[in-house]
Amino acid sequence: MATNGIHHVTAIAGSAQRNLDFYTRTLGLRLVKRTVNFDDPGAYHFYYGDAAGSPGTILTFFPWENAAEGRAGAGELQETVFRVPQSAIGYWTQRLVNHGLDRTTRFGETVLTFRDPDGLRLALVGLPGIEAEPAWDNGEVPVEHALRGFHGVSLMLDKTEATGAILSDVFGFREVAREGDTTRFAAEGTALGGIVDVRAVGGFLPARLGRGSVHHLAFRAADDADQAEMVRKLAENHGLHTTEQKNRDYFRSVYFREPGHVLFEIATDIPGFAVDEPADQLGTALKLPRFLEGHRAQIEAALPALA
Repeated sequence: MATNGIHHVTAIAGSAQRNLDFYTRTLGLRLVKRTVNFDDPGAYHFYYGDAAGSPGTILTFFPWENAAEGRAGAGELQETVFRVPQSAIGYWTQRLVNHGLDRTTRFGETVLTFRDPDGLRLALVGLPGIEAEPAWDNGEVPVEHALRGFHGVSLMLDKTEATGAILSDVFGFREVAREGDTTRFAAEGTALGGIVDVRAVGGFLPARLGRGSVHHLAFRAADDADQAEMVRKLAENHGLHTTEQKNRDYFRSVYFREPGHVLFEIATDIPGFAVDEPADQLGTALKLPRFLEGHRAQIEAALPALA
């Protein structure tokens, strides 16, 4: 199985309930995990994805009720793009008409762009031949129209060459096309989460992190050994050093800031989201890491109530 590509994207939201409603009801994703921010347990951490929470399908959020609005600019992940069957474009055009919908073409693909309630930039790409791919079939979106994981992401950077070199050397991507000021990189061996578009925007103000912006982008590693090899390449070939490995219960992660200032993560595919609850019950209960379990009562009392 290919392990190149995007593992997950993590963004910042405002209202937890509004975020939950939009992603599970409007977009029809599964709430795969309901937990807390391990570094800030007074805030939820929601994971949305396909039925199993497969790498390449997971969009996660830190809902901070009082978060200031982010500012678009250089040094950020500008847009997160999902895949849908080409035949579903009409369905989604009607469903998202009240969410700033626009229709365009990029690299020969039909793209619907829109925003979530906090202003996060999202898009859907209509692709042929993906109708039989797995999708969450117990949500509010009919399975024939449901999202099929990530197509990819778009990065907006002041300078792009060093980032492109890391994508190619460390993460198994290769340059496949150029269109205007954007260079497209595709992961070898996978279509799911396999596209990174890098847009050169020299002279833009730097992005400011906040509500409606992306916190970090995570790339896949099969296991600890695969991750360690990526860490070695970053240090030896690019002069970049990662954090120590952090256990996130569902994957193990290291972090670094790439040359364009976007926070990158390398996350292992293992152990996955069924490690602490059965696959058919994913997302139904608040799950806490062991080091926080003794504080469950206080944490639950502090978290916003959810309907």
